[in-house]
Amino acid sequence: MSIFHNMPLLIALFAIFFAQFIKIPIYLLVEKKLNLGIFFSTGGMPSSHSAAVSALTTAIAYEAGLDSPLFAISAVFAVIVMFDATGIRYQAGQHALIINELRQDFQYFIREAKDWPEKEPKEKVEELKTLLGHKKIEMVIGAILGILISVIAYALF
Repeated sequence: MSIFHNMPLLIALFAIFFAQFIKIPIYLLVEKKLNLGIFFSTGGMPSSHSAAVSALTTAIAYEAGLDSPLFAISAVFAVIVMFDATGIRYQAGQHALIINELRQDFQYFIREAKDWPEKEPKEKVEELKTLLGHKKIEMVIGAILGILISVIAYALF
């Protein structure tokens, strides 16, 4: 079997691509502006992580069966990835949001302080990325999307 005939791999990769692609029109509908860069970003609706691991797990179920050790490994892997995407990575994004706000407030305080000694301006520090993880609904929609992609792929091929 060549890598190009590995259906679970191809379906999982397609699920990532498709989930990232549909973030663009969803963002356009919600924010009323086009942002093509969201294709390359993490976070957002739907979760491409969840889409990938659920598509992979569903494809492995088709290929190896629900009673196979390979399916068990994939299912546990999927749960860990989705838990991480909605738990740890989401909270890290929330922390980054607060840190960015604190930095802005501190810079404002420094500018407004009357007795603050003049210093040479420092280069602007890049803000921390806040869109790291997913809300639970983004993860669920991503998982459903991944399952549907696998089911449709196996129905067609």
